[in-house]
Amino acid sequence: MPTFLSYKEDKMSSFEPPYFEIVTPLGIKVRTTLSHWTKIITIKHPIMAGQENIVKQTLQFPTEIRRSKTDLDVYLYYKYQLPYFVCVVAKHLNRDGFIITAYRTNNIKRGDLIWTT
Repeated sequence: MPTFLSYKEDKMSSFEPPYFEIVTPLGIKVRTTLSHWTKIITIKHPIMAGQENIVKQTLQFPTEIRRSKTDLDVYLYYKYQLPYFVCVVAKHLNRDGFIITAYRTNNIKRGDLIWTT
């Protein structure tokens, strides 16, 4: 079955293997490449450097999953990690997904609750 990716993700994945892939409770395989993860931790959210394990745990064992109100293909995976939440934002396309970003937050964003523990 073909997968449909954004141009940016498709371009990355055709040249670079996944850095890690996790199957979520929704049955979606979410991945990221090393180059994209490096952009997240150097440009967007440096506090996430060295936090690959908690990102993987957030995808695999989230506290809850919400669907974005603005993009119905985007899901926000939250895991409570004292004293904050870790949020992993992933785009789902045809039972396949990729990480957009990951960050720490004090609040869960609005969005449709899809799954909870």
